Amino acid sequence: MPPRADPHASISPSPPLPPALERLRAGFYAYVRVECGLAANTLEAYDRDVRELLAFLADRGRTGMEQVAPRDLADHLAGLKTRRGLSAATITRRLATTRVFCRWLLSTGAVKENPADFLERPTRWRRLPDVLSPRQMKLLLEAPKPPPPTPPESAPSAAVRPSKRRPDPAAAVLYLRDRAMLELMYASGLRASEVASLSVRDYHEAMGTVLVTGKGDKQRIVPVGAPAREAIASYLKRCRPLLVRGDGRDRGRLLLSRTGRPLERVAVWQLVKKHAAAAGLRDVHPHTLRHSFATHLLAGGADLRIVQELLGHADISTTQVYTHVDSSRLKQVHKTFHPRP
Repeated sequence: MPPRADPHASISPSPPLPPALERLRAGFYAYVRVECGLAANTLEAYDRDVRELLAFLADRGRTGMEQVAPRDLADHLAGLKTRRGLSAATITRRLATTRVFCRWLLSTGAVKENPADFLERPTRWRRLPDVLSPRQMKLLLEAPKPPPPTPPESAPSAAVRPSKRRPDPAAAVLYLRDRAMLELMYASGLRASEVASLSVRDYHEAMGTVLVTGKGDKQRIVPVGAPAREAIASYLKRCRPLLVRGDGRDRGRLLLSRTGRPLERVAVWQLVKKHAAAAGLRDVHPHTLRHSFATHLLAGGADLRIVQELLGHADISTTQVYTHVDSSRLKQVHKTFHPRP
């Protein structure tokens, strides 16, 4: 697998910072990249957040962090709501970045006191995830279908030239790839980035498992259900060989695009939206399948710790949100075990 591109290089250009602040930004970026081992997307978010914070401070005439007071940080976070209209969840993430940045400044001696110590966490409601019912999920998984057969071409007239374009043999079986992708995401609770980055070697057919690389490059082994295994087997036998070009462009990835290159995360989003629309479902995105995976497991009686491991959550409080989505399991337990149901 080729090395990842530097996410710092993909950040859109912004007005240059004062030299002292730019040195701090670069030093912090090197710290989180080398010592913290963060994922590429997290690195980009940290650098973007810190750059925006330092640009705000520069506009206030602060040429160094030793001049920054807690009020400056609080005004910056408050402005994200009033000026930018960002959600409380996004502001909470910006606050977390600010705290990490200020702790790093204190550890390096750039400041004598941590200006972020007095910042309060914004209060926010925890938004319940969108979940599909088992019936709706069945409609989505069955949405990828083979294209309708093309009618036989009549003999071309002298005035019409026949097309020289050769038919693409993979076009008729691309639905097998889409079905394998949807089945795998629901069967194993995968994120869009996780299913897109799977290699053929990560899928172990004999064991019925898949090796998933999640956030922060943390790996976990997740079981794959029988319907998903059947869908993957059909895709590997009838579709993927037609997509591989033989020049190495596939990079060993499991899911390939029509051109034989790895299926990108954005393409996963587009395919999920496409097939959800075909199934008559609205507001469905890749994470909906992950939410449904966890919710259906808990509704069926799965242990919360097991679901946490399957999802790859570092903190069980992240998994606990799914216990509030479906109350049928709690009602059944109460009815079964309470002495006065």
